[in-house]
Amino acid sequence: MLHRFKDITIALFALLQCVSFVHSIDCFKCVSMNGQFPPCDDPFHNNHSLNMLEGPCMGGRKGRDGLFPATSCIKMAGVFDDTGESITVRGCGLDSGTATTDTEIIRMSHCGRFYYNDR
Repeated sequence: MLHRFKDITIALFALLQCVSFVHSIDCFKCVSMNGQFPPCDDPFHNNHSLNMLEGPCMGGRKGRDGLFPATSCIKMAGVFDDTGESITVRGCGLDSGTATTDTEIIRMSHCGRFYYNDR
């Protein structure tokens, strides 16, 4: 009986080695500068915007090469100080697994100022 249990356990383990799961989410990805791409701006309605939907949404991890399945969708909206232009950016991100939240955009609120393309 014990020998049969070991055989079943080994067979199950071998079978599970062949199965791979990837869990990810779909996110809308777009940029609108000064309202030039209204489907990206607020109010956001998913009418005729499937061309902006990326699934699965993949992102980079700090200190790693390649892309990995995203864990969060991100939306940033603001106004540039120097010109008064508005900007809306939608995309995806993932937690890089570091111990602090200072560089993990999806772990903390980012109300206030931010830089986009060195502006």
